[in-house]
Amino acid sequence: MKNTPQLFKNNRQWASKITEVNPDFFHNLKNQQAPEYLWIGCSDSRVPANDIVGLLPGELFVHRNIANLVIHTDMNCLSVLQYAVDILRVKHVIVCGHYGCGGIKAAMENKPHGLVDNWLRHIRDTWRRNQVELEIIPDESGRNNRLCELNVCDQVINVGNTTIIQDAWRRGQETTIHGWIYDLADGLLKDLGVCISSCEDLHIMHKGNL
Repeated sequence: MKNTPQLFKNNRQWASKITEVNPDFFHNLKNQQAPEYLWIGCSDSRVPANDIVGLLPGELFVHRNIANLVIHTDMNCLSVLQYAVDILRVKHVIVCGHYGCGGIKAAMENKPHGLVDNWLRHIRDTWRRNQVELEIIPDESGRNNRLCELNVCDQVINVGNTTIIQDAWRRGQETTIHGWIYDLADGLLKDLGVCISSCEDLHIMHKGNL
C-alpha cells in the first residue's frame, strides 16, 4: 500500500485545531525558530518530546536516537548540539531517558542483536562501570530502570565534555545540561539531580563517577 491517507487526514485536523486557537501561528512559526531548549531523547515512539513537556512546535529543538546516547563520534548528534548551542543559543540541554527502554534491555541481554550491538556497546560500558551496584538489585526490571538512570547520567557528562559545550562556557554563554527520566507507566518526568552549568560542575560530576 503506497498511500497513508489517515496520516494526511490527521495532519489537516491538527493544523486546523492550531489555527483555530491562533490564526497567525504558522505565519509566525515560518519566520523564526527561537527555542530555549534542546531535547536529546530516545527514538521510542511512546516518548513524544513536545507532548511530554507541553511545548508547541518552535519551542523545543529535538534530537532522538536509540537509548538517548551522546557519542563523541556521532556527527549527527554533535551537529544538532552545535547548531542548538551556537546558532539557536539554547539555554538548556535536556538529556531524557525513559524506564523500560528497549535499547537498555537489549544491552543487558547476553545475545546478539545485529548492527545495533555496535551502538549498544556504550551502554554495556556503563553497565560494567556500575556492575556492583546493579547486581545487588534483585529483579531484572529494577536493574533495567537503574541502568536507564545511570545511562542518562553518563550522557549528561558526555554532553558536558564536548568541545561545543566547553567553548560555550568559556565564552560565558549560559548553558545548563539536565538529566531527566520519563516513566511510561504514569507519563511523569523525574529530575535525576544531575545538572551542570560550568566546567566546575562537570569536574565534580567526574569525581563522583570515578
